[in-house]
Amino acid sequence: MSMYGRDPWGGPLEIAADSATDDDRSRNLQDYDRAALSRPLDETQQSWLLGPGEQKKKKYVDLGCIIVSRKIFVWTVGTILAAGFLAGFITLIVKTVPRHHHRPPPPDNYTLALNKALMFFNAQRSGKLPKHNNVSWRGNSCLNDGKSESSPLFKDLIGGYYDAGDAIKFNFPQSFAMTMLSWSVIEYSAKYEAAGELNHVKDIIKWGTDYFLKTFNHTADSIDRIVAQVGIGDTSGGPEPNDHYCWVRPEDIDYARPVTECSSCSDLAAEMAAALASASIVFKDNKAYSQKLVHGAKTLFKFSRDQRGRYSVGNEASIFYNSTSYWDEFVWGATWLYYATGNSSYLQLATTPGIAKHAGAFWGGPYYGVLSWDNKLAGAQVLLSRMRLFLSPGYPYEEILRTFHNQTSIFMCSFLPYYTSFNRTKGGLIQLNHGAPQPLQYVVNAAFLATVFSDYMKAADTPGWYCGPHFYSADVLREFAQTQMNYILGKNPRKMSYVVGFGNHYPKRVHHRGASIPKNKVRYNCKGGWKWRDSKKPNPNTIVGAMVAGPDRHDGFHDVRTNYNYTEPTLAGNAGLVAALVALSGDTNVGVDKNTIFSAVPPMFPTPPPPPAPWKP
Repeated sequence: MSMYGRDPWGGPLEIAADSATDDDRSRNLQDYDRAALSRPLDETQQSWLLGPGEQKKKKYVDLGCIIVSRKIFVWTVGTILAAGFLAGFITLIVKTVPRHHHRPPPPDNYTLALNKALMFFNAQRSGKLPKHNNVSWRGNSCLNDGKSESSPLFKDLIGGYYDAGDAIKFNFPQSFAMTMLSWSVIEYSAKYEAAGELNHVKDIIKWGTDYFLKTFNHTADSIDRIVAQVGIGDTSGGPEPNDHYCWVRPEDIDYARPVTECSSCSDLAAEMAAALASASIVFKDNKAYSQKLVHGAKTLFKFSRDQRGRYSVGNEASIFYNSTSYWDEFVWGATWLYYATGNSSYLQLATTPGIAKHAGAFWGGPYYGVLSWDNKLAGAQVLLSRMRLFLSPGYPYEEILRTFHNQTSIFMCSFLPYYTSFNRTKGGLIQLNHGAPQPLQYVVNAAFLATVFSDYMKAADTPGWYCGPHFYSADVLREFAQTQMNYILGKNPRKMSYVVGFGNHYPKRVHHRGASIPKNKVRYNCKGGWKWRDSKKPNPNTIVGAMVAGPDRHDGFHDVRTNYNYTEPTLAGNAGLVAALVALSGDTNVGVDKNTIFSAVPPMFPTPPPPPAPWKP
């Protein structure tokens, strides 16, 4: 008897009777094995047959926080190792191969001249000099200024700047110089930074404003007098020692230096207010100092409005720096105070048609559009045109601002060679003072105004402007400025640079006491220095960066120390020079800073115009 069942190995299973022989059983088992091996086994069956054996490699890698494919893991690690090896190999090559440094392009002539022009102010410093003054032949000087005065307010008048080749401190042109420097910093701080001169020019401005704060009671809200001048230069009264009769180094001055005060000096006070207000924008990041300057500017401007008069009436300032009017300073000072404070009362004053009329905005004249230490109307017109271009304040300011903008366009046209408002020398120098001596101070101011107005138009996406029926690109104004500045830097018939120390051919006998007397430990008295004044030899000290008065109307120039109309530099002239140079320097794609000057100006929401008058039949 036999039994049949399912063979777990895949074939029929027959269980024979016990009577089968051993040989039969052996043959049957062999048959079973061949039958089992004839079909594939799954994993379970293999485990039954083979028992515990070698396990297959895992297809995944457990990284703890993530499980990734073994193949991806291997590729990733290999790639990282290969990349690291490649990076190290490249680094090794870079470090071992000789380097070829690509130097930046050399500075342009305007930047080189700018570096030198600022040094002139270091040479003009009065008082106890800082360690970093960097003018080897200068030292501390006039440390008793103000101490002999009876007034307790002005006992300390140490500091500030000497005006020119003498040692007088004239506040009127000095404050104009500081205003021009501040304006140039506000517009072109990025260019000063690129030239490495931003901190330097700010130090120069602060040296001036610190001194101005000593010349009136800057903590008061109302004042009744200010200092106009320290030292005297009038030689008509006889051979008494003073800053013009004597030819001595400032460090050796031992004669009295009287202080001139004024109580009716609107022009001076308003100009000093402009200097402090503009500087407050330069130092806006120093809040305490900026607020001190703003408060002083407000006090000065109030004084200028309350006690009317020209500062140069009845004193020697009429000989050297005579002011022809104070109305232009009202517009100029009010404009700067508006930008410094955002107080609309200053803007209302600056845009009052009656004040503009008194300042000469509507009647032209031979000096219309000529910016100088005496007349700031052209500068104020450009500043107010800026407001119209960028802020468009609308009513009630639009009408007068449009007038100022049109007037600015007109005098910009007068600078162009196509018009005959101003003659030019054969060498190309524009005669803004109509052939009178000392022309360069006016030329540099015009070059600055032309460049900054051109940059305003570009920043406002305005391609140009009209001169009558003719349209001119904004680039034409920059070209005008470049031709004038190139003349000053040496592109003229004499091939002479009128900036001392720039180029190889420049004036060597500058009308300047400190530069003409050697620093040889010899103290020369009042007349003892005359031999240096009258010497035909070049100055022993180079007053780097000084722009001399300039050539005559025939491009002629006499390098003679005693002729100040050719060889004397001034603060006001060098301030215009610095402003024009920085405006033209560096990358031409870097224009004005549109917003800094408006930092204190609140958002302007134009007032709706008044309704029309009622209709009458």
